[in-house]
Amino acid sequence: MIDVIKQQFNNGMSVNQKLNVTREFLQILSLKILNEKKVFDHIAFGGGTSLRFLYGLKRFSEDLDFSLIKTRGYDFQKIDEQLKKSFHLHGLPLETKMKAEGNVHNLMMKFTGLINDLGLSGLPGQKLSIKLEIDTNPPAGWQLTNTIINKIYMVNIVHYDLPSLYAGKLHACFYRKFTKGRDIYDFVWYLGKKLKPNFLLLNNAIQQTQGQDAGINEGNFKSFLLEYIKRLDFQQAKKDVERFLEDKSELSLFNKDVIRNTIEGVYP
Repeated sequence: MIDVIKQQFNNGMSVNQKLNVTREFLQILSLKILNEKKVFDHIAFGGGTSLRFLYGLKRFSEDLDFSLIKTRGYDFQKIDEQLKKSFHLHGLPLETKMKAEGNVHNLMMKFTGLINDLGLSGLPGQKLSIKLEIDTNPPAGWQLTNTIINKIYMVNIVHYDLPSLYAGKLHACFYRKFTKGRDIYDFVWYLGKKLKPNFLLLNNAIQQTQGQDAGINEGNFKSFLLEYIKRLDFQQAKKDVERFLEDKSELSLFNKDVIRNTIEGVYP
């Protein structure tokens, strides 16, 4: 499997790019395992990583985010065991740290020695990590679809539809306690698609975390966006997202005036 991962590299890649490619390979293999074990009967793929794999988003990601869609038969510990066993069979020993308290089930997946075996680190004990999270109490209103991805492996993925994914990203972008550049990058991507979010899901998400009825709809959506972009720290966002971008020139998009003007044009 080490040789298969190395085949994803090219001579022009920096070490950071190769690390991103390696993590992405492991993410895709994780999705393949989850699909084979019928875990997608119970969970739906979401977040920025889903945009990359399903819709060609040009940034890498560290996490795999899912929402629970069917509680009956869902077993987080079993998912942990299936991933460890399957990665071991692929020659990639996996250590995990599982946290299943509260509404978000968290699995930190750590591959020790892999980046040393790939020649990307001189430290044999250095670990490459991927965080897998499942929201077991997602806000209501989501819509599902499925897509077959063909990226190293062919995998059928159950996921939120694009308006529902947009709603989730808006909630993360504007209600997270800190500015996360990857959220802003994804938000700009959605603006470029000229999409409308799933307003029911967006309002339910805000109600769930903020305890308020935001009442966002098609008529006031533009003013909602214009108000919230004022609060974003674009300099901090650039620092967060830079190492995940395929094209660093896209950092120029992290400009409040550019985004405001785009919102004005997309949502008249």
